[in-house]
Amino acid sequence: MAQFTTLTSRLVSLPVNDIDTDQIIPARFLKVTDKAGLGANLFADWRYNADGSAKPDFALNQPQSQGAAILLAGDNFGCGSSREHAPWALTAYGFRAVISTSFADIFRNNALKNGLLPVIVDSASHKMLFDLFAELPQAEVTIDLADQTLQLPTGHSVSFPLDPFSKSCLLRGVDELGYLLAFEPQIAAFEKRL
Repeated sequence: MAQFTTLTSRLVSLPVNDIDTDQIIPARFLKVTDKAGLGANLFADWRYNADGSAKPDFALNQPQSQGAAILLAGDNFGCGSSREHAPWALTAYGFRAVISTSFADIFRNNALKNGLLPVIVDSASHKMLFDLFAELPQAEVTIDLADQTLQLPTGHSVSFPLDPFSKSCLLRGVDELGYLLAFEPQIAAFEKRL
């Protein structure tokens, strides 16, 4: 898992509430057990026409979205069925963080386990971000994980919650297994004493 410390990026604005995991990665793409290639199918039904051509008006197909690593989404992001493929598709596309006012618990947990930071902001800050993007689509924001803040180009700073264990894992760039393996010498010493 890639280490997460600070991230400065433009936003991709997707002001849609209740985006569920089937919209993030449709069920027909869930036959894989590898993350490779899932980014191409992210939001496939919204992103592509029936013939496979890109829909020019969809957010990910806009020129200013290319290379952006932060998705700004509506309320209740990641609801619906439990599928780890949703954060896999988002990270495979290149997103490192998603900003919303709320996340479905299962999606949030799957995201954190796969190096995708769910940033929860209050409604006023959420609206401010959408307004900022509408006015300045090339503007960049900075996420500082150690401080748990989101810095806007206006100088405004927004704090976001994150549990200490998930924060520690992201800062170290390890998943739960990697965290446990860091204690291998202590575990081996304990086993020798038995």
